[in-house]
Amino acid sequence: MDLPRGLVVLLGTAAAVISGAGVKAVAWLIGPVFLALTLVIAVVPVHGWLRRRGVPKWVAATVLAAGVYAILLFLVVVLVVSVAQLATELPRYAARARALADAAVSGLAEYGVGAEELGRVATGLDLGKVAGVLGAVLSGVGGLASNIVFLLCLLVFLSVDAGSADARLAVIAADRPEVATALRRFAKGTRDYLVVSTVFGLVVAVLDGVALAIMGIPLPVLWALLAFITNYIPNVGFVMGLLPPALLGLLEGGWQLAVWVVVVYSVLNFVVQTLIQPRFMGNSVGLSTTVTFLALLFWAWLIGPLGAILAIPLTLLVKLLLVDVDPRARWADALLTARVRPPGG
Repeated sequence: MDLPRGLVVLLGTAAAVISGAGVKAVAWLIGPVFLALTLVIAVVPVHGWLRRRGVPKWVAATVLAAGVYAILLFLVVVLVVSVAQLATELPRYAARARALADAAVSGLAEYGVGAEELGRVATGLDLGKVAGVLGAVLSGVGGLASNIVFLLCLLVFLSVDAGSADARLAVIAADRPEVATALRRFAKGTRDYLVVSTVFGLVVAVLDGVALAIMGIPLPVLWALLAFITNYIPNVGFVMGLLPPALLGLLEGGWQLAVWVVVVYSVLNFVVQTLIQPRFMGNSVGLSTTVTFLALLFWAWLIGPLGAILAIPLTLLVKLLLVDVDPRARWADALLTARVRPPGG
């Protein structure tokens, strides 16, 4: 007996809310697990290339894990050192920041804006406090040791199991061919997205870092790394990578330098990420712009900052589970995909 459509919608909504609450409760586990899975998916072709050339399975798995470890270690070292340098640099801008805030208060007071309230805000502006917060963050890195060990161990296990992925998919395809096809599409879409985003993220990061160094913005390596990381965040990542160097440009050389930072970032982002990158991305992801933006907000709320970086792969996984494996739900592709083919087209 078929249930009424309204009841099916209500039950599905209730199940989605309960599932979301469960995911949010264990976000501390889901984030690192999916990050490890995504990293292994990105580099698993290396494992296959080594195996096709007769390299033993355990050697290929070791090379795969070592490569992922090297990437993570490099990013962590550069990030920690750069943030430590930033915490050292910020206090010397405190006087400049207060002077700019006082000037802004005076300017706004001429237009009738409450000078007393703005004055309290200007007085409370102290970049030394920001440096203290950054120091506290760095001192708390040691508390993440257990999660880091967990992630590294998980990467080893996934790297070892990667060698049997094709055999597992063959077994699945014998009984559920649509599931095996959806899994392959998820892995390929995730890999293509990560490869293209990484390559163009590196291009943008190098160009941004060189431009910032030429303009005399402090810590260009840190801001280049930030531009690289935020390239994985769809739609709003560019703005997140732009704000800190623009603010430092304002403190270092006034509004003219800040405007130049904004102009250079905007030009580079438009040329590389808007004109060139989509040509290489093609249909590998296949999600519409609206869906990617909503996915960013949803996953960032659900599992935190890591969810913003992994929003696209996570959305592809949900699409796999709810749409791709069920022929009756294929109609939802018309609402999710970037390009829709009309019937008979």
